[in-house]
Amino acid sequence: MSTRFRFTAPPSPRAATGRVAEVYGQLARDFGLRAPDTFVVLSSAPELLTGAWALMRESLIAGPGDRTGKELVALGVSLANRCPFCVDAHTMLLHATGDHALAERLARGERPADERHARVLEWGERSRVPGALDDGPCPFPRAHLPGYLGTALAFHFINRVVSALVGESLLPGGAQRLRPVRSLGGRALARTVRRTAVPGDALALLDRPDPGEAPAWAGGTPVGLAYAALLRAAMAGAGLLDTDDQDLVEEVLHDWDGSHPPLALTGFPDRRERPGARLALLAALAPYRITDEDVAAWRRPGHSDDSPVPLVAFDDSLVRLVAFGAFLAVDRLESALGRAVRPGEPSRPSRGAAGSAVARPVPGHLLGGHG
Repeated sequence: MSTRFRFTAPPSPRAATGRVAEVYGQLARDFGLRAPDTFVVLSSAPELLTGAWALMRESLIAGPGDRTGKELVALGVSLANRCPFCVDAHTMLLHATGDHALAERLARGERPADERHARVLEWGERSRVPGALDDGPCPFPRAHLPGYLGTALAFHFINRVVSALVGESLLPGGAQRLRPVRSLGGRALARTVRRTAVPGDALALLDRPDPGEAPAWAGGTPVGLAYAALLRAAMAGAGLLDTDDQDLVEEVLHDWDGSHPPLALTGFPDRRERPGARLALLAALAPYRITDEDVAAWRRPGHSDDSPVPLVAFDDSLVRLVAFGAFLAVDRLESALGRAVRPGEPSRPSRGAAGSAVARPVPGHLLGGHG
């Protein structure tokens, strides 16, 4: 994988200790790569790293459902979010599942030949629009919902972090777009991808949330606890914004319809006046639009102070702010789920962005600081 990061310089995986090293060990065993950029970029905030890995592992890798189908969901989400890094990664991982013809059709921009595959891919793409998953039946067995929906929500988070903080190319020079390279890359991962993973192993890495915080759609599977842990870790980033900025972010997210913002970024705050709110909103809605100027404006606390935040502290805070914005979009989507994906629950309206951090059972001290 490439090691090209945007705006931050993550700690070297070779120096990892504690929970970070344990995550890398599980990644090597269950994902086939010890330290992919998608997770290294979160390593300055171990609780974010462990939460993101746990949700991906317990849904995509060990959760209920067919791995090819869940890779299609991850690919559909990545297409909807315009994350070329993740689109290329999941095309390669489809080779790893053994579905070579399917992977190549998708690499050419064609629709899957199998109608079931096509419906699953479209389900992933639609998941970017709040409430859209209520339209029509799920294209997979109801019992597999925790795996498929957990995968969709995991990649709505991961796509945004990657688009904000990691370069666009999966391999140097875009080599992954050459058919022999993506095929060989997939074959190299095939043994790991096709091995059955034991559900729940990632939960040992977490400061376990109360089971009551797990969403009902997870059906008591480890996916629910992993989702709750990532929610807690990401919402801690709210403390990086003042109350006015949180209110602004909530207002914009509450009205978001899943669309990508216009080139003029209409409705986004000016980077010179409210750089934190701007970064959080960009991370939520269009992380690929974050610029050097946006980051530089936020790095100066008073916006006119020439003394920047120390680099190490800045890297950590930027990762937390991006993760906060990214998860606000995830929470907006999760909150808009209706009865079609909430068996036994009434439909409920989205709570909005910062409002979700208040409505959820997240400890107050997490909302007031860096965690």
